[in-house]
Amino acid sequence: MEEKRKPRSGMPAMIHSVSHTSITHAAEQAQQWVSELAKDLDWNEQSAFRLLKAVLHTLRDWLSPQETADLSAQLPTLIRGIYFEGWDPPNPVCEHKKRDFVICIRKSFGYEPEIDVDKAIGAVFRLLDRHISHGEIVQVRNSMKKSLRQLWPEG
Repeated sequence: MEEKRKPRSGMPAMIHSVSHTSITHAAEQAQQWVSELAKDLDWNEQSAFRLLKAVLHTLRDWLSPQETADLSAQLPTLIRGIYFEGWDPPNPVCEHKKRDFVICIRKSFGYEPEIDVDKAIGAVFRLLDRHISHGEIVQVRNSMKKSLRQLWPEG
């Protein structure tokens, strides 16, 4: 049963509800992204999720606040929540060199010597290529240093 809120200062009463369908759809989209990444890397979904989160956080911390917001607008709802989790825009976490980007991801993901981190990062970037508009991807890539753009396969 939905609860009607009492009007405040002359505003009409509003009914607030979240549709079960929209929550299910958001969860399905997030699961699809994780499943695609796991399949691309031949990993389990738990590891794919950890990698996706690590790369998204590092990427977010490297982009300008405006570019961060622009990219987030195209992310599925739950992935957007993961993207912004713990964000502190005035305090960049890493330097802006490819080596430092990879180190930030390793710190967040955890060090696993058998993993080719450059290949794993490339898989996340390819996932973004498939789901984000080409124009936004071009803007994100162009905002990165040339050495880091090498991790992002041209699509």
